Amino acid sequence: MPRDTSIKSVLVIGSGPIVIGQACEFDYSGTQACRVLRAEGIRVILVNSNPATIMTDPEFADATYIEPITPEFIEKIIAKERPDAVLATLGGQTALNAAIGLHKAGTLERYGTHLIGADVDAIERGENREIFRSIVEKIGGESAKSIICHTMEEVIAGAEILSYPVVVRPSFTMGGLGSGIAFDEENLRQIAGAGLRHSPTSEVLLEESILGWKEYELEVMRDKLDNVVIVCSIENIDPMGVHTGDSITVAPALTLTDVEFQKLRNLSIDIIREVGVATGGCNIQFAVNPDDGRIIVIEMNPRVSRSSALASKATGFPIAKIATKLAIGYTLDEIRNDITQVTPASFEPTLDYIVVKAPRFAFEKFADADPRLTTTMKSVGEAMAIGRSFPEALMKALRSLERKEAIFKFPADVSKIDSAALLISMKIPTEYRLQQVQQAMWAGASIEDIFAATKIDRWFLHQLDLINIRARELAQPGELNVDVLRSAKEMGFSDAQIAALRGITEGDVRKVRQHLNVRPVYKTVDTCAAEFEAFTPYYYSSYEEESEVKPRTKPAVIILGSGPNRIGQGIEFDYSCVHASFTLRDAGFETIMINCNPETVSTDYDTSDRLYFEPLTLEDVLEIVHAETLAGPVLGVITQLGGQTPLGLAAGLKEAGVNILGTSPDAINLAEERGAFGQVLREQSLTAPEFGMAASQLEAIEIATRIGYPVLVRPSFVLGGRGMEIVYDDASLSSFIARATDITPDRPVLVDRFLDSAIEIDVDALYDGHELFLGGVMEHIEEAGIHSGDSACVLPAMTITASQNQAIRDATLKIAQGVGVLGLINIQFALAGDVLYVLEANPRASRTVPFVSKATGVPLAKAAARISLGASIAELKLEGLLPDSADGIAKGISVKEAVLPWNRFRRTDGRGVDAVLGPEMRSTGEVMGIAETFGESYAKSQISAFGSLPKSGTVFISLADKDKASGIAPAKALIALGFNLLATGGTADFLANNDVLAHKVRKNSEGSGPMGERTIVELLNSGGVDLVINTPVGRGTRADGWAIRTAAVQRSIPCITTTAGFSAAVEGIKALRRGELSVLPIQDWLKK
Repeated sequence: MPRDTSIKSVLVIGSGPIVIGQACEFDYSGTQACRVLRAEGIRVILVNSNPATIMTDPEFADATYIEPITPEFIEKIIAKERPDAVLATLGGQTALNAAIGLHKAGTLERYGTHLIGADVDAIERGENREIFRSIVEKIGGESAKSIICHTMEEVIAGAEILSYPVVVRPSFTMGGLGSGIAFDEENLRQIAGAGLRHSPTSEVLLEESILGWKEYELEVMRDKLDNVVIVCSIENIDPMGVHTGDSITVAPALTLTDVEFQKLRNLSIDIIREVGVATGGCNIQFAVNPDDGRIIVIEMNPRVSRSSALASKATGFPIAKIATKLAIGYTLDEIRNDITQVTPASFEPTLDYIVVKAPRFAFEKFADADPRLTTTMKSVGEAMAIGRSFPEALMKALRSLERKEAIFKFPADVSKIDSAALLISMKIPTEYRLQQVQQAMWAGASIEDIFAATKIDRWFLHQLDLINIRARELAQPGELNVDVLRSAKEMGFSDAQIAALRGITEGDVRKVRQHLNVRPVYKTVDTCAAEFEAFTPYYYSSYEEESEVKPRTKPAVIILGSGPNRIGQGIEFDYSCVHASFTLRDAGFETIMINCNPETVSTDYDTSDRLYFEPLTLEDVLEIVHAETLAGPVLGVITQLGGQTPLGLAAGLKEAGVNILGTSPDAINLAEERGAFGQVLREQSLTAPEFGMAASQLEAIEIATRIGYPVLVRPSFVLGGRGMEIVYDDASLSSFIARATDITPDRPVLVDRFLDSAIEIDVDALYDGHELFLGGVMEHIEEAGIHSGDSACVLPAMTITASQNQAIRDATLKIAQGVGVLGLINIQFALAGDVLYVLEANPRASRTVPFVSKATGVPLAKAAARISLGASIAELKLEGLLPDSADGIAKGISVKEAVLPWNRFRRTDGRGVDAVLGPEMRSTGEVMGIAETFGESYAKSQISAFGSLPKSGTVFISLADKDKASGIAPAKALIALGFNLLATGGTADFLANNDVLAHKVRKNSEGSGPMGERTIVELLNSGGVDLVINTPVGRGTRADGWAIRTAAVQRSIPCITTTAGFSAAVEGIKALRRGELSVLPIQDWLKK
């Protein structure tokens, strides 16, 4: 049956900002949906608040609304656009919850539109745990024994019946938010309390524990004629108890018998039919008891899920694309497989290789967070690798994480390994549990001992044993001949691992290996185990005989992606890589992408001409360059778009004779190395804050005394402000140095004068060697000292004069010339008084490039890619890629706000981690508001990031002494708006002296009053406060402030920690009070 011709326009609901549990895999699926719908001639209307994704670029939809994803805003969009249908199954839980909200408010019915993909009843059947249980029972499946609870009393009673440990799962949350395993009542109160708060329906499910069972997922698709295909089976290496997003997983499932697999398959097909997901994909999770094979159905997601992106990349079967086609009426047998071009989509994929996904965590950003892995997802990204065997795929995946600790080590002296201690610590799942297992086995622990401690399936343990056996053989003296090298490489050992085992350098191993011609060949991901020819060049490496890389005649450009998402290097860098690929293809070059992140658009098989799914290490990249040089002309490699990962490879690639396009590695080094960069600034007579480089504690204290406290200290060469602190005295400086020594060995610590309360400015610009194009000048809303990635910022800058703007432009030009930039450069300035200080320059794509591109309508990343291949800014202006104006001009007023993952992390004792901003980046994603006024734009950004600002009610204010004066004006404004103010002692007295009346409340440390007066934390917990303004004293976690901020985060009360943010919030509240926040597509803004 051909497509439903009654659908002429579709509203696609996106997933909003990147948060833990809902990352860019939904941007990947949403982008695919937009592309499919437009190819079918359907008008696409998109709503998504995230500026960092390529999905919200003007060319991907006909009307792109960068607005908050709330039923109220979507209703305005529906009223304006009148779409025939709404597609909400590709935007994660955010889109599903919004769709249910629209349905309940009667919006869909009122405007004569309907949901496609899955209707509200099917969503309810899949998501509502009680209804889903009855469905599983009806088809003859089994669920874990469970009890539904709505209050804490019901929870405690339920646990008595099920007996501890019990699993707590809230309804309608994403990435296991608010869930956990309780081993006793105290534990249960803590987890279930959070669960009841996080569930939009205040409902949690208590389940019998199935800890230690094996966990599997199946990706299933169904069309309206009831054809069903199983796209992929995925097995978690970690047994039940660790969220599937935090587990190392493997596809296809490896330890099931054929009978067990057929049972899971049949259950999946029955479930998708009974739930009634009419068209599209869903993900079903199972637990299998390793002792008796009992199968339990855990849950289903009636939408495209995190695993769908993995399954798509693992099989080459584009689930989101096909789900979209099914939603508009096609059937599976009518959709052609892109890769084989002959088989239909009703043909189930078969794999002749193994895929391993490994999660990437960010615990180092939250020093006081509990590092245990539970059913609440904590990872911020993932890497995927493909190999011909499980050991090969596993070793490649671990190497792709870009973490030294993740790679297996084989120390010669085994006596230093305490395997008894490892056997105890591995009982609790943590980030590096698999490494503990490997070390214990290397030291002689038996498979049975490890199985008893971890319940990891013996088959996987046996595979780790094979890796260790191969390592022992490698460590034997004797020459490195072809057989030895080949057998190591087939197991996935890197040159560096072989070198460590032989006691030689990585370079030596590479020389021998290349001399003996032991090189990888590249195989194609073909969906059909080579039964049909594959037409898409989507490759992975393997040490076998026959290479499948096709020869070509067009000159090629290799683009290095950004690897797994992490805090400080997220989807914004993938955005620039994808833009480069699109624009260079249009300009007549062959584009080749290398990346290992399964969640992103860059690793889609049709983004570039060729895709290599490989780790971003020097060894792997050099081998691909070699293979491509044999296939046809290679112009060079672009390293300046993927963040720090490719930049770190640039020098090594150049040394190996590879041409680096754009800014040279020497120029990059000039900007990164402080001494050299200081020289550039002096030559151009620009000012930087005073600084010094210290190799010892004594030197650091001498420098600090010379410059004067406060000082900002950090290791050199880092991204995302890692290991950065502001210190106010000798003692805290000494303790920083003691901790910082291991961050970057052989590299000194930098000590900078810290500019207190300066205005921070961010600039993105293009330079072609002659001419500068200033993309945008952003002003941070938070003052200097808060990492630029975590600060809200506004474009155009609001408080900068025309002469200051000219000074910023002149300084940017001088730095770009002095460093020798070809392409993009990002510079951070600070304005203190009338002095313009240069804080740092990054000669690469920055995380603000997508935001600036959307606010001004100028595709900076596309222009940068063209400049790195020799185009000039003048030529690009003639072509129309850049506007005729000298600089980018902001259309409307745009605000970018960071989204922080505080609610994901707890301390070991169950209390929250402190929600205070500092010089180290902690945000996972961002949102954008765009409007005619700053207040309206800021209000939109807050609604998208944290939920709405209050229009009335009670505001609590507690200011540090240095902030009290700047808090008077906004406090007066709140009173004028009719708010009721609360404040702790010092702040209340100060405000009273300045004619602002605030009611005094008790601090947490003072405890309840003699008459039962409640403390501020008790007031917050009872829901008596609508907005919290709390600026921290100094940089330490002062207990009172921490208790207040944590309580606010846990109750989802907006919490602002800077006075600049306080003033901005007042503007936002005024805009909300004035009434309607209007909506306008970005395409219309850009015409202004």
